[in-house]
Amino acid sequence: MTPLMTAGVPSVRETLDIEGEWVSLLREGISITFYIQARHEDLAPAIWRALERYRQAIEPRKLVWYWDCFTGYWPRLDAEGEAELRSRMMEPAFAAAHVMALSGSATGISFKYEGRGTTAPNFHDTYPENTCCLEFRLPTEFLDERGPEWIRALAIDLGRELPWNSGHAGLSLELSTWPKTLTPRLQEVTRRHPGFDLVHRLNRLALYLGTKLRPPAWLTFLGPPVLNELGGVEALRSRLHSPSTQVEALSPDRALVSLGPVPEAGDLEAGDTLPAYRELARVLEPWLYTHRGEWGLFTEAEVRQWERRFL
Repeated sequence: MTPLMTAGVPSVRETLDIEGEWVSLLREGISITFYIQARHEDLAPAIWRALERYRQAIEPRKLVWYWDCFTGYWPRLDAEGEAELRSRMMEPAFAAAHVMALSGSATGISFKYEGRGTTAPNFHDTYPENTCCLEFRLPTEFLDERGPEWIRALAIDLGRELPWNSGHAGLSLELSTWPKTLTPRLQEVTRRHPGFDLVHRLNRLALYLGTKLRPPAWLTFLGPPVLNELGGVEALRSRLHSPSTQVEALSPDRALVSLGPVPEAGDLEAGDTLPAYRELARVLEPWLYTHRGEWGLFTEAEVRQWERRFL
């Protein structure tokens, strides 16, 4: 693994030649993700506006393809596709969106959303912890091209209209697919570099997360009920002593914890254990999410070890 030019982030990339065309199966990137336990129909307009802001921010890069969950195909996001995607996002019962720069290949540019409305009562009875989830991805090259402060400002802006319960922004591994042959590589990277997040199937996470928290990231967004149960912004600030950690109040019941000026992957082989991340994890431990079952092709035991990597 080689570091990017100035960001110091390990390059984690795997490609595959499919009939003469190189497809990216895995690449490192930056994920900006929010979790909202609310009704999809109440969120849909704000979600769409956040998507529009993301698209403006990443120019000249573009989202080109969207996943049609009814056919399983990837139509082009032309004028017709745009209208179809917006129509589906505004459906009150349910919306699932996956929009990418290149279909079937990890490029660092993509948007995902999973949300359920109130018109499916049996669903909510079966999955009472279901949560609306949305993720915006950026390539790690943006750390060099635009800088970490630009990414931080974008993350705050993307969430400003959303009544999020929690969220995070930081280094993350992007998978276009997870073949069995890729598992050893993922095990190697996640064990050595704890700063990399990995989300496989956002729709599954949306079923069970509730208001629990995922492990700390470079930027960790904390809202109700966890921030209130922690005693508020000042109480949280008093429990974090790492010199690189900053706690910023975004509203009376929402805060942003920044773990240093740039996202870090860490390197356990070199003794870089990310102590600021570990300190925040210990404070948040009572509220951390525990995934049930497998996570991609990681066993439940491997998932548990990975989820608790900062503890």
